[in-house]
Amino acid sequence: MTIANATITDATGGLIPALPDSAVLTAAHHLNQVVKICFSHTVEHRAIVVFDLRSDLAMALTSAYRQCLPDAMFIDFDQHSPEHVMTSLNALQAGDLVVLVQTTNFRMDAYRVRVELFKRELKVIEHPHLGRMPAEQALIYIDSLAYDEQYYRGVGRGLKQLIDQAPFGVLDSGEGAELVYACPFEDAKLNIGDYSGMKNWGGQFPIGEVFTEAKDLEAVNGKVRIFVFGDTSFSVNQPASPITLVIERGQVVSVLDSTPEFDEVIAKIKEDEQVVWVRELGFGLNRSFNRERTVSDIGTYERMCGIHLSLGAKHGIYGKPNFKRGDGKYHVDVFAVTESVRLGEQVVYKDGAWIV
Repeated sequence: MTIANATITDATGGLIPALPDSAVLTAAHHLNQVVKICFSHTVEHRAIVVFDLRSDLAMALTSAYRQCLPDAMFIDFDQHSPEHVMTSLNALQAGDLVVLVQTTNFRMDAYRVRVELFKRELKVIEHPHLGRMPAEQALIYIDSLAYDEQYYRGVGRGLKQLIDQAPFGVLDSGEGAELVYACPFEDAKLNIGDYSGMKNWGGQFPIGEVFTEAKDLEAVNGKVRIFVFGDTSFSVNQPASPITLVIERGQVVSVLDSTPEFDEVIAKIKEDEQVVWVRELGFGLNRSFNRERTVSDIGTYERMCGIHLSLGAKHGIYGKPNFKRGDGKYHVDVFAVTESVRLGEQVVYKDGAWIV
């Protein structure tokens, strides 16, 4: 798709190149669904959008939010001090909405923005690191914001039920590589745009994931082929051919067909943690991302429809014996070639789609 030039006006009245009007309209449609369905936001509550205009995607999303949140207050982060921004946010009440549209990641001195907002029971939509996804990737990102309520909530809840009940699981990544989880799984967590009953309302967008890990980390054995990994710059790194990880008792003991970049990742983990644990087992649901349709930001691509794992001891969601919360330094996402996934005897993924 060829991207045409469009323009919006910045705070000084100057014209800034942006994505095409059609992309902004698509984003506005998707975000309107997110705001209404996921966040149940109405005019009875206030909304503040904190944005910057440093990237095409940030500009497009800001323009889209102006359409779907016409009564919101809009604050250009680059035109105000962090103290001014926080003063405005502090005027909000529980149940109000905050949207953060960020080319990188807003820094407000000592403030960890989303954590502080959640403490005050505010709803939060966060779009970080937009500058990592220019041109065609920006259009993929916009597609990924579409909210299919029946799909996300139906498949997500169905997967959670099967994960929570499964006595074991098997990930088949082709060419004889199978990773066997010979134990039950931890209580699965949902990121499906339904925050009812949850402590915090919102998070990073796009969404679409169910995740867990083995109850007994040492019960994970076998091989898995990965086609993408998060490198040391938190970017998607796609080697020319898949890399095979050999896993024994929950640890990566050998790497086949590696690359210098992946060797660097493994070396860094071993330097600080001595061994390379396999922890998170992520069931990505977002159909806008797949093996061919990628974006550079690893935190965004994590929602890819398929399986991803984490390497390293860090996974604060689940406590484990001999693992102190905060001790682990690394949580590196790697994405598996996924021919099929079984939970117990039931196949839940095949031919690039969830069967739930």
